[in-house]
Amino acid sequence: MKPEEALSKLDELLRIGRETEVVEWKEAKYGYGSDDLGKYFSALSNEANLRGKQFAWFIMGIADDGTIVGTNYRPDDKKRDSIKHENAEHVSSSLTFREIHEIAHPNGSRVLLFQIPAAPRGIPISWKEHYYGRDGSSLTGLNLEKIEAIRNQSVNEDWSIGICENANIEDLDPEAIRKAREQFVQKNERLAQESNQWDDATFLNKAKLIRQGKITRAAIILLGRPESESFLTPAVAKITWILKDEKGQELDYAHFGPPWILNGDEAYRRIRNLRYRHMPDGSLFPIEVDKYDSWVLREALHNCMAHQDYTKGESITLVEFPDKLLLENAGFFIPQSIEAVIERDAPESRYRNRFLYDAMVNLNMIDTIGSGIKKMFQIQMDRYFPLPDYDIRPNRVGVTIMGHILDPHYVQHLASELGLPLHDVMLLDKIQKGKPIKQKDVRRLRARNLVEGRSPRLHISSSIAALSKQQAVYLQNRGLDNQHYVQLVIEHIRKFERTTRRQADELLITKLPNVLDDKQKKDKVHNILSSMVRDGLIKNVGTRPKPNYIIVENNDSDV
Repeated sequence: MKPEEALSKLDELLRIGRETEVVEWKEAKYGYGSDDLGKYFSALSNEANLRGKQFAWFIMGIADDGTIVGTNYRPDDKKRDSIKHENAEHVSSSLTFREIHEIAHPNGSRVLLFQIPAAPRGIPISWKEHYYGRDGSSLTGLNLEKIEAIRNQSVNEDWSIGICENANIEDLDPEAIRKAREQFVQKNERLAQESNQWDDATFLNKAKLIRQGKITRAAIILLGRPESESFLTPAVAKITWILKDEKGQELDYAHFGPPWILNGDEAYRRIRNLRYRHMPDGSLFPIEVDKYDSWVLREALHNCMAHQDYTKGESITLVEFPDKLLLENAGFFIPQSIEAVIERDAPESRYRNRFLYDAMVNLNMIDTIGSGIKKMFQIQMDRYFPLPDYDIRPNRVGVTIMGHILDPHYVQHLASELGLPLHDVMLLDKIQKGKPIKQKDVRRLRARNLVEGRSPRLHISSSIAALSKQQAVYLQNRGLDNQHYVQLVIEHIRKFERTTRRQADELLITKLPNVLDDKQKKDKVHNILSSMVRDGLIKNVGTRPKPNYIIVENNDSDV
């Protein structure tokens, strides 16, 4: 939204003359609590969903009577941009503000216009695990009736069960039907002999692919001839495989439409699943394993098929890099978080494409008891490979599967020697990869003495480092005592009589913890030198812009 468009939107909202279920304004002249902002985010997002609005609006710099008074809330661009991340940490589905528009009003006031997306269909939005709503312009808890009204949106609408008018069995691929019969028998061995007597129509009905003899969208997706995809228009059923090099440059690509019971395997076969060699600790003989476990890949791809929002008109993407795979499908993540899936370890009660999902279960394409994702994590852990990385956004879900080992000892010892639950292993795996975790998870790990450092730059604790043979990494991340750095500066000055700030940087920066970025390392050096000046160990005989430090006379300290 351009600045003039944001100003026009502000004028439009204020012309209403009052706050509504989807519009809230606050004076917030000097500040506003992030917890209160999060509650309003939840409430306005939920109310926008219930009223069929695409967005709700929270405005800072407006008095109770609607007068524009301006706000000084987070004037720094970087601090203001960080609101999105802070909000997503505590909001279900990691939903956050679409945009935060800074408006220079003609009366000279600064106004902030927070653009809040409506809760995804079927998923009420919570703040710190509590649901909020509006009663007129008042902030309240989201009552049970509203919660169920949102949740039932995804239950009552199943795109995949829709009938494709004018389609018939002739529009299904015979080879796909034959494959479906094989898969059905594998899943239902007791029906093996009986199913041989079924004609195609009976089989498709038993496998829950057609309804009263009519061809469903699910049947076209899984078994349709390539040309039958036109029955799904304007929806799209396509898998796009893309091969990229280490620089992200595209090398090759291919598209795969129906029938997915066959072409899903064709997409899978495009992946260069080479043998990966690694040397186990204490052995002279290398172990060879596939870069990617075939069960994990198929489960991830079939999950994309089952949970794709086909109405978005987007492809499922399978992007192959030299050392990893990224699979993405359109649509929000219904269980809201991977942690919830792992901890519950049970079938989801709601599905975007329930009819398609049930058909895939019947054809042995998807785990029947809802443990598929947990099993993916367990297999990767057993192989000592990094765990799958899920990227859950409001309208797209991605999972990255690594094809190499970061540390062959790390997950192995965490799981076997410490006996940690999978949830904790997942969190430590994220820290190993440099990924952020939520504050409640940081507290969980600290309570178990598993991590050290300050969030978001956490590192494994000394006890974990000892088990996983990462002592060197631990020391590099933890850093050394300040006295050690002071001693290095003193020794340098004694040897060369003085030191400049640039020389001090060169001396210390490479020895500071890796969890600090370049700016933080320079700030750390500045703090060390400043404390040495305050303690009377050194003094600056240069200028402030170009300091030159020498040892204070009569100081014979052996710090």
